[in-house]
Amino acid sequence: MAFPEDVLADEEEVVLHLAPHWRAAIVPLAVLLPAVAGLIMAWVLLPDTEGGRIGFWLAAAILVWYSLRYGVWPLVVWRCTHYVVTNERILLQRGVLTRERRDLPLNRVNDHALAQSVLDRVFGSGTLTVDSIGDRTAVLTGLPHAQRVQSTLYELIELSPAPDDDEADADPGPDEETAPAPRRGVFRR
Repeated sequence: MAFPEDVLADEEEVVLHLAPHWRAAIVPLAVLLPAVAGLIMAWVLLPDTEGGRIGFWLAAAILVWYSLRYGVWPLVVWRCTHYVVTNERILLQRGVLTRERRDLPLNRVNDHALAQSVLDRVFGSGTLTVDSIGDRTAVLTGLPHAQRVQSTLYELIELSPAPDDDEADADPGPDEETAPAPRRGVFRR
């Protein structure tokens, strides 16, 4: 499922569009393959009698349930999860039937940490935790190319304006007084 471009602002550009690492699909595929093999074995090995047909439909119902629950559904969830980094914010979108979208402005990010296990280091993936001002945290699990994403995120944060820069650039109104410039020199107030 493609990420909708209509959620982006006018001047906003997508820098990174990622999905969780492909190794998240290994376990669901490992469930699907034996389920299909079991279904074929039940079809071939069970006799063509009334009891054999009942046994086949019972085995088919169980195998289809487990393959849908533990095989197909995790694959669909994996495919419908998006991690998007733009020049202005980080967007996390999850969900198949109901959708959850969360965004963190880059100018409010105050910390980002990368955690990698040994297996994550082998595959180049990791978990990136992004903390922002106001106790908001975003966790990007199973992130592919995690070190490169963290470096790119650092560069984007350095380029984004600080939250107070927008207010400092605005001209003061006629009723507002400007603060005096701080004194420079040996003695400061």
